[in-house]
Amino acid sequence: MRFLPTEEQSDFARSLHGLLGASDVPAAVRAWGAGDHTPGRALWTRLARSGLFALAVDEAYDGVGPLPLELSLGFVELGRAGMPGPVVETAAAAVLLSRFGDETLAKRFLPGLAAGETSATLTLPAGGPYALDADAATHLFTVSPAGELRLSGAAAPPRTSLDPARRLALPDGGGELLAAGPAVTAAAEAAGHWARLLTAAQCLGTGEALLARTVEYAKQRTQFGTAIGGFQAVKHRLADTLLGLEFARPLLWAAALSLAPDEVAAAKLTAGEAAYAAAMTALQLHGAVGYTEELDLSLWLRKARPLRDAWGTPAQCRAAVLQGRAR
Repeated sequence: MRFLPTEEQSDFARSLHGLLGASDVPAAVRAWGAGDHTPGRALWTRLARSGLFALAVDEAYDGVGPLPLELSLGFVELGRAGMPGPVVETAAAAVLLSRFGDETLAKRFLPGLAAGETSATLTLPAGGPYALDADAATHLFTVSPAGELRLSGAAAPPRTSLDPARRLALPDGGGELLAAGPAVTAAAEAAGHWARLLTAAQCLGTGEALLARTVEYAKQRTQFGTAIGGFQAVKHRLADTLLGLEFARPLLWAAALSLAPDEVAAAKLTAGEAAYAAAMTALQLHGAVGYTEELDLSLWLRKARPLRDAWGTPAQCRAAVLQGRAR
């Protein structure tokens, strides 16, 4: 069994890293939070050209997947860059539409999602009641506990979360009925696991971005004529943060390989907590300046907790891990 990405997979991650590094992602994030989706959509198009969204779509519908490990590698880079928008939800919607076997619906929606021409957000019985970025997504899919899949609309203007770039809206409860039955319920369960996995990948990338910026700051900030990075307490705090992130990484790869619900939950729990710990370290070592709008660090600080709780809070993930171990 391989425990490291292949050279081809690593090359894909590096290409995404370069693409995002050459883009002004912080400006797109700020614009997205202010309701201007144009820069974010332009970046979305460039990501689609790299083949990122096609990784969640079957070859029969113009995709190249589904490839959960490659997607996870890509979503680590999205988290590292702070990419706004319903990226997780678009991939999860592609899985949802692929799984329950309605070829007409698959042909209607999947090619556009794979090509990046459309985007999607969704709510699932296992997730929260709010849809992320319903005002920006092309499609809003909802699955009810009764197993009804609908193409819905938002009931009210979106509200902001702790992260201004994550805008939340309640579906209106109506819309076009696309499908219903046990197959929809099973597909929704699979899509929920994919959403949890890719959110874990985003958490890992977010935590790594926070740590990198904090290490750089610790080398520059001085007290008593010495860089604070030289203080033993600061070194220990940074080392603990790094260990948390590195411990999460193999759990993420294992979950991407197996897609077992308990392993996905373990990866989400560990990566989410590591990202949140990285945010707390960054805030403590930067001081209040870290949370100011002017400093880009604040964009990642505000993502850490919402991502930790999205598609599975720590308590929900612990319960899923225990349930899997009890079988």
